[in-house]
Amino acid sequence: MRWFSPKEEEIPPHPRQEPRFEGELTADRIRFLFQDCADFGERPVLIGGDPEKRTTAFFINGQVRNERMNDYILRPLATSALLREASPDAAFRMMTEGIVYTQLVQVCTTVDQAAFALVNGHVVLDFPREGKMIAYSAATEEKRSISPPANEPTLKGARDSFVESLRTNTSLVRRRLRAPELKILEVFVGRQSVTPVDILYLEGTTNPDLVEEVKKRIAAIDTDEVLQTAALEELIVDEVRTPFPLIASTERPDRFCAGIVEGRVGVVVDGIPLGYLMPGTVGQFFKTGQDRSQNWVAASFLSVLRYLCMLGALFLPAWYVAAVNFHPEMIPARLAWSISEAKINVPFSTVFEVLIMLLAFEAIQEAGLRLPGPIGQTVSILGGLVVGSAAVEASIVSPVVLIVVAIAGIAGYTVPSQEFSAALRIWRFGLTIAASIGGLFAVTALAAVLVGQLARLESFGVPYLTPFAASGGERERGHGVIRWPLHWVKFREQALRTRNKRRQG
Repeated sequence: MRWFSPKEEEIPPHPRQEPRFEGELTADRIRFLFQDCADFGERPVLIGGDPEKRTTAFFINGQVRNERMNDYILRPLATSALLREASPDAAFRMMTEGIVYTQLVQVCTTVDQAAFALVNGHVVLDFPREGKMIAYSAATEEKRSISPPANEPTLKGARDSFVESLRTNTSLVRRRLRAPELKILEVFVGRQSVTPVDILYLEGTTNPDLVEEVKKRIAAIDTDEVLQTAALEELIVDEVRTPFPLIASTERPDRFCAGIVEGRVGVVVDGIPLGYLMPGTVGQFFKTGQDRSQNWVAASFLSVLRYLCMLGALFLPAWYVAAVNFHPEMIPARLAWSISEAKINVPFSTVFEVLIMLLAFEAIQEAGLRLPGPIGQTVSILGGLVVGSAAVEASIVSPVVLIVVAIAGIAGYTVPSQEFSAALRIWRFGLTIAASIGGLFAVTALAAVLVGQLARLESFGVPYLTPFAASGGERERGHGVIRWPLHWVKFREQALRTRNKRRQG
């Protein structure tokens, strides 16, 4: 794997640096590689208008911008008087040193270089007597425009989000972090997709061992394509046998930059409108972009509320099943009487009621996500109302069960990370089943197993339960549940082992 900065004028090699296309670099070889490709094009070019200096320009329609190719490459080559009068060797040298109006020029000496240049939006000119080809960049810049984040809305803050274009995403980061210490390394991953992956970090701040570990894991990826998020996430994490996410992702550049300043390593992938922050810890998944955009008292209150809602979403259905079946003394007498009255005509057990409603809740949510936006919202609202009301009226479930499941479901949505929330929903089923078997004793035992598994997890050498697994002290102030005033937070998170430990002052 070869690592280099994207500012270098190089044609990307194959991810494993293995020669993919053998043979001599000739025009016929290029035509053979791209035969049966409807978007492959070529046209003859007279250098300086001289019939004796004839060459061929190869390009791929859709990958090059026609105006750039015509005005900045073909026109200067065809009309230049200097090229007309120069010898072939001098003309070749001038064509690589500035006679053409393009910023990226590459001399190709292998078939691999020429083929990847064409795929990446270059115009390649053949020079048979030289045994080489010249690639001029004329790539199109068609991309989705920058829009407000859809999954991470903000009330007071930046309203731009990452898009599918890699260079657009890195420019969004550069606009916020203008320090020269921001380094961007690029590697190409995927034998067939050849996807550019950029690694971003602050030199002098980020732990060098963390940077090297991220480099090593991405370099070890050996797959055909990196087109979906799982192709990157599942191939570089420490543990895949867990539903909890080990890498934090965000579509907001401001949150991404804040993570890099904290000492994390950022990764952006071409074609994926997300930024990844490593390592991922529990504390990260409960932070939102507006935590530092509002008063610290309000932000701290909402942070505590999110953690309480997380506990409610995880344990409330299990607690209800355990209390009704094994520990009725925990329920106030009047409430116990109401619950028993509501269950008189219900033919199913309490655990069956809860599981049925939890499954219905998940099914309605999945249906709402898979349908187009307006239809999905309608299905979610009507499905919840109709299914819940019909189930209660038909005496399939009791009203109390409907309320418990609804509260647990709504509480789960307060978790900022939907991946973390999905993991909680999976464990919620297990805790509910455990409550039906052994009451609160079984719930406590399974909860201990859950904590043990979370304590065992690591993300790039950092304990997953950070900041709860941290040693405490002044170094950890402002990195836990409470969002302290910014002028009180003097140090970066201790678990990241950053080189520059102080944030300010």
